[in-house]
Amino acid sequence: MFDIGLQEMLVIGVLALLVFGPSKLPELGRMVGRAMREFRRASDEFRSTVETNLHINDPDPVPAARIDPLGEAAAVPETLPSEAEPLAPESSDVTVAAGEHGEPFCAQRGSRIFHRCECSWVSRIPELERAYYKTVADARDQGLATCPVCEPREPA
Repeated sequence: MFDIGLQEMLVIGVLALLVFGPSKLPELGRMVGRAMREFRRASDEFRSTVETNLHINDPDPVPAARIDPLGEAAAVPETLPSEAEPLAPESSDVTVAAGEHGEPFCAQRGSRIFHRCECSWVSRIPELERAYYKTVADARDQGLATCPVCEPREPA
């Protein structure tokens, strides 16, 4: 972390011994140990609170089995009818479809960055959260910035 070697540690130890004396040094060490333990405990609690609030570690929900009128569980189809049909576009520049889109640029709804559809980051965006753009100008009109990884540009 601080890149301190053995020689530096010895110099720090000798200086601490001279400044605080042999009677205060064990007490000082205990205080530093307690402070580090308390800091670690607080940081772990903060991390768990953030993960709980953001649901980072939650697995994707498993689709529940439907129950038919006879009381038997029926298998859920792989694609729901709402996923197979394209949604209505929000504007003339944006087209949202589940399967075929044809537009070369893509962004996540509510994000500030747009990507080429071939960018590796697009695979991390859920299909229903994607907004497609025909041109870079369309995406920039929506206030989006270019992805630093794929740097989308208009073909010349």
